[in-house]
Amino acid sequence: MTGMKRKRRGGQMASLVPRVKVWLEAGGRYAVGLGISEILQAVDRTGSIKQAANEVGKSYRHVWERVKEAEAALGIGLVETRIGGKDTRRSCLTADARRLVAAFLTFRRRMMEVLNEEFDRCF
Repeated sequence: MTGMKRKRRGGQMASLVPRVKVWLEAGGRYAVGLGISEILQAVDRTGSIKQAANEVGKSYRHVWERVKEAEAALGIGLVETRIGGKDTRRSCLTADARRLVAAFLTFRRRMMEVLNEEFDRCF
């Protein structure tokens, strides 16, 4: 019975909806979550840190710092960059980054399925 209702003031009912955030830590440090996975996917699509920042609605500095923080926490490179040249695709994901994003999104999707299954069972 997804969407169980509970009483509010004034006799109206509010639908309950489960929410959860999923992230991965390495050595007690935040490493990967939905935000960095969206950033990495945008870099992969656009081939540019700048364009990825525009796509996710963040500053270039914020995006670059998030990538560097994730790389430091994980101890691996996630984005390779090339300086100069005529090519507009100056940044690309490493093979490790592609595997990480795919695995994280699969894991997160399954966690959301389990959340909804348990919510339906309990409520």
